[in-house]
Amino acid sequence: MARNVIRFDPFAELGALQRQLFPEGMFSQSRRTAPITDIYTEGDDKLTVEAHLPGFGEGDIDVDVDQGALVIQAERHEKDEDKDKKKYVVRESSMSYYRRIELPEMADEESVSADFHNGVLKVTVPYKALPSPRKVSITTSGGAADQTATS
Repeated sequence: MARNVIRFDPFAELGALQRQLFPEGMFSQSRRTAPITDIYTEGDDKLTVEAHLPGFGEGDIDVDVDQGALVIQAERHEKDEDKDKKKYVVRESSMSYYRRIELPEMADEESVSADFHNGVLKVTVPYKALPSPRKVSITTSGGAADQTATS
């Protein structure tokens, strides 16, 4: 005899209530998403890193090349003070961004360039030409010991 089995979920009604009260998710306005970072190659001659940093100014951003890695850091502190007849209100916010990207062996670390425009930091890492493999010729020696080992 087959019966339909229904699983009881004691939190199902609580989940439905949460979705009804917070349709975009709980505390969605207070959640921040991480800045978008795109890393891609353009042809075979350079690596490009684009960090979308809205809210940051050019002076808030540092780009360094450190031990074979590209390091992008951004930090902004904002503080507004309002003093009015024994009322003291402070609004303070802080944003930061950190990304360390290992560079490939052929990266030309001396020629890295960065441009910041409309909230997007674009770092270009050109590749240096690596020496092409060198063909090594194989010679044979005509000694008697070599001939007996091959026979």
